[in-house]
Amino acid sequence: MTNRYGALVVMTLAVVLCSCGGERPQQEGTVVISVLTWRPNSPQTWEQAIARFEEGNPGIEVDLQTGPSSSTQLHDMLAQRLRNRDSSVDVFVMDVVWPPEFAAVGWALPLDTLFEPGERELFFDGCVDAVTWEESVYGVPFFLDAGVLYYRTDLLERYGQDPPGTWSAMVRTADSIVSGEADPGLYGYSAQMAQYEGLVCDMLELVGSAGGSLMRPEEPEAIRALRFARDSLVHLEGMSPPGILIYKEQESLELFASGGAVFHRNWPYAWAVCADSATSDVVGKIGISVLPRFPGGESVSALGGWSFGVSPFSPHPEESWRFVSFMTSPEIQRLFAVEVGKPPARRSLYSDSAVLEANPHFRRMADVFENATPRPRSPVYPQISHRLQSFLHEAVGDPESDVPEMAAEAAEGLREILSRAEE
Repeated sequence: MTNRYGALVVMTLAVVLCSCGGERPQQEGTVVISVLTWRPNSPQTWEQAIARFEEGNPGIEVDLQTGPSSSTQLHDMLAQRLRNRDSSVDVFVMDVVWPPEFAAVGWALPLDTLFEPGERELFFDGCVDAVTWEESVYGVPFFLDAGVLYYRTDLLERYGQDPPGTWSAMVRTADSIVSGEADPGLYGYSAQMAQYEGLVCDMLELVGSAGGSLMRPEEPEAIRALRFARDSLVHLEGMSPPGILIYKEQESLELFASGGAVFHRNWPYAWAVCADSATSDVVGKIGISVLPRFPGGESVSALGGWSFGVSPFSPHPEESWRFVSFMTSPEIQRLFAVEVGKPPARRSLYSDSAVLEANPHFRRMADVFENATPRPRSPVYPQISHRLQSFLHEAVGDPESDVPEMAAEAAEGLREILSRAEE
C-alpha cells in the first residue's frame, strides 16, 4: 500500500467517525456486519461474545462467517474476496504473519487514529509489532501464542534437576534421565521438525536465543544454533524419536502426553491436552517454562496468534471498528481466556484472578510473551517461509550437512526474494 493510499483511507474513516460524534449514525433498519473467522472450536463462546456486543449496540447485528480451520486455506479464501474488493466482508481475523501482506496490497484498513498509541501499550509489544507495517497499524491483537517448554516434573524431581536455563543444560538433563530410566519408549525431547511452518518457528527460537536471525543464516550465531539442533537435538541417540523429522504439533504432543518425552516444545494450548486424563498419561506431572537459551543469549519464543482487521471495502467501517474494539476489550479477552484458555494479548489479564484460576499456568506466560518474537515481517513472507523451510529441514535433517554452505545459499535466496519484492 502506498503512503497516499493509507493516508486517504485513514482520513476517510476518521471523517466517518467524527461526523457521527462518536455515536452510531441514525440509519433505517439494522446494520449487519459480516465477520469472517476460522471454524471455532468454541462456538458457544463466540455466540456469547456476539450476543453481548449486539445487546450493547442496538441496531447492529453480526453475521459470523466461518471458514476453514487451516490458516493457509482461510488466507486463500479471504485473499480472493479482498482481491476482488468484495464488500461482503467487513471484519476478519488475521494470522500473525498476514498483516504486512494485507497492508502492502491495500487489503486492511489502517487503524492508527483508532487503535491509539496509549491503547497499544496495554498489549504485549510483539503482537503490536506483528500488526504494524511501515509505521501504521492494521489490526488489533485478539489472542496470542508463543513457544514454551513443557517438562516432566516427576522425572526432574526424581533426578534432582531444575528446569533448564540453556539448551545444553536441557540436553544434559534429558540424557541423564533417559539413561537412568532405561525405558526404550522414553526420549529426551519432542518438537516440530517436519518441513512446514512449525519448523520455522522452532528454529527461529533456537537461532534467536543464540543471538542470530533466520534472515541472516550465514552468520556465526545462526550456524552455531543450527549445528546444535542437528547434532544435539535431532541426531543425538535417545534425544529425539526417529520420526521427529516428520513431526508437527499433533505428533510431537502425542508423544509427550503419552509419557514418551522428558521435554517438549509447543504452544500454550498443549497444557489443556496434557492436563486432561482423556488425552494424557501425564496429568499432574507437567510443568511449563520459558524456552532455553544459549550462553550469553536470551530466551526467545516465536510469536503466534490472531488479530482483527477491518476491510477497506466495508460499507460499515464505524460499526466494524466498534466490533473489533469490543472483541479485543479486557472483558472479551477475559471471557475467551476463562472459557477456552486462549492467552490474552493484554498484559493486565495475566494478573487477573479469574483468568489465573482457570489457567494457573498463565502465571509463567507473561514472561514468555514479553520475549515473543514475530517471524520475519514482509509482504512476501509466504515465499520467505517456503525457502526457509526447505533450507532448515535439510540442514538439521542430514547428519552430515554442510551448514555454512547451505546457509550461504539460503541467504542469497532470501535476498533475491526481497529484491524481487521491491521491484
